[in-house]
Amino acid sequence: MTRAQRADAVRNRDRLVEVAADAFGAKGVECSLEDIARCACVGVGTLYRHFPTRDALVEAVYRRHVDQLIEGAEELAATKPPDEALAEFMLRFVEYVASKKGLATYLKSMVSADSDLFTDSKRRVHETIARLIKAAAEAGTIRPGVDPDDVIHTLGGFCLMNDINANPEQGKRVATLIMDGLRYGASVRG
Repeated sequence: MTRAQRADAVRNRDRLVEVAADAFGAKGVECSLEDIARCACVGVGTLYRHFPTRDALVEAVYRRHVDQLIEGAEELAATKPPDEALAEFMLRFVEYVASKKGLATYLKSMVSADSDLFTDSKRRVHETIARLIKAAAEAGTIRPGVDPDDVIHTLGGFCLMNDINANPEQGKRVATLIMDGLRYGASVRG
């Protein structure tokens, strides 16, 4: 039986992941773990108690980012018309991939591409975009018969083949272009 963590331990862990995410984004995944602990206002021992290795911390940051992307999609679906939710999610996905390229490269060097970490994340993103596409198609705001795999592979392929960090606006333009294509032939036009 696993004991529940104390509230302060949970706060410390969450703060470490938050600070690490910022540090990895600004300085890369090889930044100082001691600096991360200091910025999180905890001792380095606390960092290592939660994350015994750099890899464990990188994985926690990656999982947190995927969770945030998925939670954001759920919020979009609840607050926007289906096609707008899909369009915004695609923009967020492109931004997400651009900002996580170094993180994903590091993770791929430590785990295989078919690891639970990647297969679970990929599954969750695919399920999310499939739900958004289905809702928009049922609302008649995108054309019927869109295969979610085609959309995710188009977006993901663009992101992987181009350095969208060098020109993040290009990624947004491509996501908008894809969305325009999805709207073409819809039964309801805005």
